[in-house]
Amino acid sequence: MQDPQALEAPAPGHSLRVIKKYPNRRLYDTETSAYITLAEVKELVMRVQPFVVRDAKSGEDLTRSILLQIILEEESAGVPLFSEKLLANLIRFYGHSMQANMGHYLEKNLQIFMDVQQKMADQAKDLTPELWQQFVKAQAPLMLGNYYSQSQHALAQMQEQMLAAFGLKR
Repeated sequence: MQDPQALEAPAPGHSLRVIKKYPNRRLYDTETSAYITLAEVKELVMRVQPFVVRDAKSGEDLTRSILLQIILEEESAGVPLFSEKLLANLIRFYGHSMQANMGHYLEKNLQIFMDVQQKMADQAKDLTPELWQQFVKAQAPLMLGNYYSQSQHALAQMQEQMLAAFGLKR
């Protein structure tokens, strides 16, 4: 599964791939010495290839804006991942005192969900499609229940840390 830190820290023996963004909006992969598309940057993400996107002139890190661009394209095509309600709620957290905590909470929960998904995939790697269906029917509710439990624990932990930071006890 995709490690959220993969974009920041390459694995030992691997270098961070640098992609330069030019004013004409073109992306240049310095490793392959060729221009690439957003779809190719998405492929790097999917392969968990560590990379950074830098402005060709200033050297400013543009990785987040490129990743957001990819998300926007994905949301516009096909079945969106984010509902309007979810997006509106996310927007409400910008400028809110809980903004930093929300990002950490979402990141931690996504990692927990990915870990559960990976565990399911590992357990089912040798199954036929028919057995996979049976497995999902039997295991998915148990594993998702575990995910929800871990998610609630993470939220409770965050709440406790915030209360402790303000000198309050529950």
